[in-house]
Amino acid sequence: MPDYRRNRIAGGCYFFTINLLERYQNPLLVQQIELLRDVVRRVRLRHPFYINAWVVLPDHMHCIWTLPKGDDDYANRIRLLKTLFSKEIPKTESRSNVRQRKGERGIWQRRYWEHTICDDRDYASHMDYLHYNPVKHGYVGKVMDWPYSSFQHHVQRGHYPEHWGAGNIELDVGEPG
Repeated sequence: MPDYRRNRIAGGCYFFTINLLERYQNPLLVQQIELLRDVVRRVRLRHPFYINAWVVLPDHMHCIWTLPKGDDDYANRIRLLKTLFSKEIPKTESRSNVRQRKGERGIWQRRYWEHTICDDRDYASHMDYLHYNPVKHGYVGKVMDWPYSSFQHHVQRGHYPEHWGAGNIELDVGEPG
């Protein structure tokens, strides 16, 4: 059995990718965007963290969080996010025998991708990757046009020009293509 070890740095900044189980052709996250936003608010009330950036696509999401000083428990926050969201969704998905035996829903992939941000360049690369993702997947032609993203917030704060990412760009992180 694989030995999954996650890097934990108290007060650290992390990049996450969280996927639906049936990832392709499943628009659940954007269909339920208000529920997802409410769940994030509830998790943050119980276990605070700073949202540096977030993008929600139909079947997965990317986010960058900074945890409070002395706190490295991002795993519990992600678990709560998935659990609270799943409890609000009607039980219509098919579930494997294993998931049924364990009492699990068939909404989320069990695991998630985590990357500890190590410096300013790494942070900027992951911010670019996150924000460019809707263009990369063909949902919009310009980053600014995707409504489920923190990009507009970053434009307002002067971190990005409004037309950034309107064409193909080279990214230092993420999967190719």
